[in-house]
Amino acid sequence: MVAAALTAETSRAALFLAATAGNVLGALVNYGLGRFAIRFEDRRWFPVSPQARQKAQTLFARYGQPVLLFSWLPIIGDPLTLAAGLLRMPLAAFLAYVTIGKAARYAALLWLMPS
Repeated sequence: MVAAALTAETSRAALFLAATAGNVLGALVNYGLGRFAIRFEDRRWFPVSPQARQKAQTLFARYGQPVLLFSWLPIIGDPLTLAAGLLRMPLAAFLAYVTIGKAARYAALLWLMPS
């Protein structure tokens, strides 16, 4: 995205929409994995420990669904979106918070780049 924005080969609006949509779709995959893989939580190979799940529940209980506004952050973003699925967060609310957070990230990046 950065290279394309700096070379002006693609409009900034198109870059913004493509980057935001792609990132939201990636978060939706994590949400789906959490939502539908939870039935396997009793298996040894399940990637989320009971302690990690409890930690996610505590985080969501403390800060609520708006914590997903930070889903754009490296390292914690993917676990947040996975946790939202595990905790069966309503899909509409998930998409709203994640889209706002990720769109704000790309809007800021494009705004900070020289024209």
